[in-house]
Amino acid sequence: MSHRARVAAIVSVGVFVASLDLFIVNIAFPDIQRDFDGTSLASLSWVLNAYAIVFAALLVPAGRLADRTGRKRAFLGGLALFTLASAACAAAPSVGVLVAARIVQAAGAAILTPASLGLLLPEFPPEKRGLAIGLWAAVGGTAAAAGPVIGGLLVELSWRWVFLVNVPVGIGAIVAGMRVLREVRDPDPARPDLVGAGVLTAAVATLIAAIVEGPDWGWGDARVVALFAAAVALSAIFAWRSSHHPVPVVEPALLRVRAFAFSQAAGLFFFIGFSAMLLGSVLWLTEVWGESAIGAGLKIAPGPSMAALFAVAGGVLSGRVGPRLVGTVGSVLFGLGGVWWATHLGVEQHYATDYLPGMLIGGAGVGLVNPSLAGAATAQLPPTRLATGSAVLTMSRQIGSALGVALLVAVLGTPAPSEVVDTFKDAWWMMASAAALAAISFVAVGPLVKHADETFAEEVEDALGSLGTPEVVVR
Repeated sequence: MSHRARVAAIVSVGVFVASLDLFIVNIAFPDIQRDFDGTSLASLSWVLNAYAIVFAALLVPAGRLADRTGRKRAFLGGLALFTLASAACAAAPSVGVLVAARIVQAAGAAILTPASLGLLLPEFPPEKRGLAIGLWAAVGGTAAAAGPVIGGLLVELSWRWVFLVNVPVGIGAIVAGMRVLREVRDPDPARPDLVGAGVLTAAVATLIAAIVEGPDWGWGDARVVALFAAAVALSAIFAWRSSHHPVPVVEPALLRVRAFAFSQAAGLFFFIGFSAMLLGSVLWLTEVWGESAIGAGLKIAPGPSMAALFAVAGGVLSGRVGPRLVGTVGSVLFGLGGVWWATHLGVEQHYATDYLPGMLIGGAGVGLVNPSLAGAATAQLPPTRLATGSAVLTMSRQIGSALGVALLVAVLGTPAPSEVVDTFKDAWWMMASAAALAAISFVAVGPLVKHADETFAEEVEDALGSLGTPEVVVR
């Protein structure tokens, strides 16, 4: 095996387990709730949301920090932190400890993820680095597709195995990485805005807390109003820091690139619907239809499989006809999956006629949207901003995922048995509405100018500032 292949294999393992934990925990959700008897859905939702929020907020500054301290060091350190936190999650005696361990786990994932791409790219010549990025992104897609089935199998043993399985995998990757990986660093990087990342975390967390607690406390309750006000104030502080810090979490100039800005909106809205669909499906299958974890995983699996299949076609079509059209079609298909469930699902189990069509239609939409998001987000960025643009898109997607879970919890509440179908119907319509907003955002991306237009590329580079390609030292 060549050195390039060994590096790709090692970093792929790290990215796979970090991405898997964004999806696999959904299947374990009902079992965790039963194990911690008396825990509300709102409280337990932080097991998912804490991971997504911290992962999103730390992703960009962690990438900058990896450049500064060394990407090998960051990757192995992040993987070690992720592995230790996974063991803590498996041993958690309460929901509070589990959420705390998930926060640490997300920090480890945020550190290792950008460092993994930073280690992979130098192994490829410049003309083949698009292939490297595609390989790296495909690992996350594979984790999403495998999540329901792997999660279902592990939960049959215990929900704690969902986390415990990361430990031997992480240790093996660390040992191999110490032997194979070479250090790569930027000799003079600026210090990343870690304070800004903390402010962003607090802003998203307060917004989600307001949404999650609103149904129980009352939307007019002073605590809910205070949380919404805090979210607005913290968002304003984050925007101010982003416009004044030399290395902000989000460069304001990036948002002046139309395709990039609207692709972020599309990613945010789409993953609100996607995360609501994924958790909502698990809760429907296990709580309403009485499926076991493995049964729910197998019934969900056709959707991710369709997503993986259509991602290939989506990538090809996105390159030929443009990501705007493909992403719009994909968003519409995903929304139609929600409409199908809203108009067909009932208490009686009719999997093949009522549930499966919605999952297949929605899965095809997911497959078309994911490559279109990446294409739209990076199409008008110069090469020096591709990694940053991809990281910000990932951040938008994770914030959307956290908001989707929070909105689902708010919509579902604690319905009486006679109200369950109607309550879930509201959730499916919410999923469809988020998909519609994603489709509108894709349309707003507008026609894309390819990099072959050197004049345009130079104009974008000027608009984004003078930060050039960093000199990389490999040891």
